[in-house]
Amino acid sequence: MSVQITGIGSYIPEVRVSNLDFAKHVFLNDDGSPFAVTNEEIAAKFKNITGIEERRYVEENLTTSDIGYLAAVKAIESAGIDREKIDYIIFAHNFGDVRHSAIQSDMVPSLATRVKHKLQIKNPKCVAYDVLFGCPGWIEGVIQAQAFIKAGMAKCCLVIGAETLSRVVDRHDRDSMIYSDGAGASVIESTPDENRGILAHASATYAFDEAYYLSFGQSFNKTHDPNVRYIKMQGRKIYEFALSRVPQAMKDCLDESGIAISEIRKILIHQANEKMDEAIIQRFYKLYGQNPPQGIMPMSIHMLGNSSVATVPTLFDLLVQGRIEGHAIQKGDVVLLASVGSGMNINAIVYRY
Repeated sequence: MSVQITGIGSYIPEVRVSNLDFAKHVFLNDDGSPFAVTNEEIAAKFKNITGIEERRYVEENLTTSDIGYLAAVKAIESAGIDREKIDYIIFAHNFGDVRHSAIQSDMVPSLATRVKHKLQIKNPKCVAYDVLFGCPGWIEGVIQAQAFIKAGMAKCCLVIGAETLSRVVDRHDRDSMIYSDGAGASVIESTPDENRGILAHASATYAFDEAYYLSFGQSFNKTHDPNVRYIKMQGRKIYEFALSRVPQAMKDCLDESGIAISEIRKILIHQANEKMDEAIIQRFYKLYGQNPPQGIMPMSIHMLGNSSVATVPTLFDLLVQGRIEGHAIQKGDVVLLASVGSGMNINAIVYRY
């Protein structure tokens, strides 16, 4: 028996927001003081570091659970399964349903339960629950689904990763330009083909010193209500943490799989920051005394931004559909999935397509 992704789907919002759309924002330092450079200079430096040219925001009438549902429908159709046969719905997110112009998150009932309701699944043995694991949440959900299937507790799981980060950002913080909205979903099933599917996985949480590298905090605009909180990150510390920890976690996972590094055809890494991702790949291959081959890392961040838990499944879906220019995936290809995010959490999966 092997555990495979038998269906994949995504929802990419229609609203495009370019770097130029931030021209009228009033960006401030964390002490509330204004920047000494123009927004045009900020945007140019931002693109050079992150690779982001534009990002996607959800329409005003949609929430995280809505777009998670839309991605789930596509994944179910892709897998060709009866939705009543789903044993678990695992929904990875971080901020629940935050409505447009609202200041409060809504997590009751769970977003997984909301999706089950929207799918009109009647089977009470279909268990729905949420995962809060930072940006690596979807990968962790896939790892949990595999565990349920290997333990004989399930045969079919639906794993969703969705986020509407545009509704939890501080408009006066330059980091708000990084974040975006999106959703990806996957159907995970057991199949008799032992040469396909998940070959190895790894997860870790670093919380002794690193727990609050990503957290909620006040707006940089000191006139705003201090009780309203926004996502805040210590960018330099996260960058250094990712470069020091993620490559080794990827290596540990690959070594456990028994697959040679030369067999990897694609690496799908969390779309957080283009230069950071490139540095991670360089360090990963350096651990084997090699340089990364051309075309090993497809990217979507330049057009989609950082949608947290949605970046890896949407990238996977776009790759399968042949919608990433210059990249393709064939049956039998080995793919390495990896992510890092708040917690600070890291995980990886070696997967044969």
